[in-house]
Amino acid sequence: MDKAQEISALLAPTVASMGLELLGAEYLPSPGGAVLRLYIDVPQAESAERNVGIEDCEAVSREVSGQLDVEDPISGNYTLEVSSPGIDRPLFAPEQFARFVGESAKVGLKLPQDGRRRLQGRIDKVEGEAITFDVDGQPFEVAFDNIDKAKLVPNWEALGMAPKKPGKKK
Repeated sequence: MDKAQEISALLAPTVASMGLELLGAEYLPSPGGAVLRLYIDVPQAESAERNVGIEDCEAVSREVSGQLDVEDPISGNYTLEVSSPGIDRPLFAPEQFARFVGESAKVGLKLPQDGRRRLQGRIDKVEGEAITFDVDGQPFEVAFDNIDKAKLVPNWEALGMAPKKPGKKK
């Protein structure tokens, strides 16, 4: 279990007690001071009624800051950031991939697979710890434990926010 997973396991019950879900954490060590970034969301059952707001992020930040001071899982200075998942939502667990079957994702792998370290494709299916992507019309199965980072790729056209194509001025 890496530092981010360790911290997620530590803080998830606290975030859940606030009626929110801790999707995952990113721990970015640095000589000048680390960054701990937490991603929170409303539980899936409530996602149609409300979204995470700045007030939720502030409340979680206050609550977990105290817990982190007591539990002290990070030595040295660090900056705590609490965020909603945003439109390009990071994915931290197989269940999160399963929730977004049919959506497009960018994935970075820990170890190369079939000569690739990165891929972008549609999440096709999730079976246990195996996630299958449709990459250029071909199935590409990845073991969850080989995924370093993954995030959804927004469909800007479906959101009505497609960038304008550059054209020639007349």
